[in-house]
Amino acid sequence: MIAIEFPTPDFKIVKENDKTLIFDRFRKRYVILTPEEWVRQNFLNYLVKTLGYQASLIGVEKEIYLGELKKRCDIVVYNRAMQPWMIIECKEMEVQLTQAVLEQIIRYHMVLPAAFLVITNGVNTFCCQHMVAEQEWQFISQLPAHL
Repeated sequence: MIAIEFPTPDFKIVKENDKTLIFDRFRKRYVILTPEEWVRQNFLNYLVKTLGYQASLIGVEKEIYLGELKKRCDIVVYNRAMQPWMIIECKEMEVQLTQAVLEQIIRYHMVLPAAFLVITNGVNTFCCQHMVAEQEWQFISQLPAHL
């Protein structure tokens, strides 16, 4: 498990009718503030402000197709050649990070091959690195520095 210390939140949050919205600077619009969205926004903040990942190389809610099924990757970090480098699956804090969550992101990897897969619920975070030669995944103890 990787210890994450999120930066102090500086989000723009508004109320509209009976909904709470948070501004997503990556999608450049307000979105409904769900428990999962709270985790996603804090993790994005962590990637950019703490780890120094370039915001311009991060995609949010990337649409993919698994056969006929349309799915969305929560966060995709690209390398400078704009190839998927890391896929991140966010769950709300109360959701346990089980084998099923790991299998979900591995299915996304079939469509978006990336060197790293991350699952997080804001409390617990795990990262796997794809070991190409061995054709297996290896858990690592920290998130990699972005290229």
